[in-house]
Amino acid sequence: MSAVVHSRAEFAGAREVLEGPVGLVPTLGALHAGHVAIIERARAFCESVVVTIFVNPMQFAPTEDLAVYPRTLAADLAICEQAGVDVVWAPSVEDVYPGGPAQVSVDPGPLGAELEGAARPTHFAGVLTVVAKFLGLVRPAVAFFGEKDYQQLVLITRMAADLELGVGIAGVPTVREADGLALSSRNVFLSAADRARALTLSRALFAGQAAAPGGAEAVLKAATSMLDAEPGVAVDYLALRGADLGPVPPHGSARLLVAARVGSTRLIDNVEVVL
Repeated sequence: MSAVVHSRAEFAGAREVLEGPVGLVPTLGALHAGHVAIIERARAFCESVVVTIFVNPMQFAPTEDLAVYPRTLAADLAICEQAGVDVVWAPSVEDVYPGGPAQVSVDPGPLGAELEGAARPTHFAGVLTVVAKFLGLVRPAVAFFGEKDYQQLVLITRMAADLELGVGIAGVPTVREADGLALSSRNVFLSAADRARALTLSRALFAGQAAAPGGAEAVLKAATSMLDAEPGVAVDYLALRGADLGPVPPHGSARLLVAARVGSTRLIDNVEVVL
């Protein structure tokens, strides 16, 4: 049975008796099958698994959806129990930031100002700071993150390496609905019509992926044609990058990423392409 704790003191007591290696799955809650896949990967590689459920105010700008972000703790706890999580830590803001807002934060570097960072300038400093705090508090051997938030995964991996944090960072492939829509906690905000329009994102990515043998230009042309065909999708960016989100290599693994607003909901998705 999962131990559910809230305060730092409660977590410290629960952490003390966990057998290692410990795997950490940080989440904002509103858990779905994508999170379950991440938990299952952690379960396969680690003796004990800790899931954190925390809607981090530091990663939301004042104009973003912090107040309405879905909070489904009872359902989340049931999912964690079924998935075999050892400890669920659901702290308050005061537990995570006991002295008030963090005075020192993690600078995400140049990549943090690109792609998602261009649209959400303060986002990645907030993400990296809270992840660094949880890594220090939980002391896992490995922390697991979904590839759907691919730029986040790249930046966390870089932070762990650059700051010598002594923790492994593992990515877990995106889980999709049968029709291709990437699972996201924000999908609950989509109307039926907007959900149908949202399928354009994954279709565009898969079209680009299929065109990869023709090179980078063919990838972007195929994906752009698909996005242009759906006027109900307002594209923020479509970008082809290297696997580390650096320059596109002439051959080999790359990443095709898209962000768009469908109705009032902003969605992101990405796929690997092999040029």
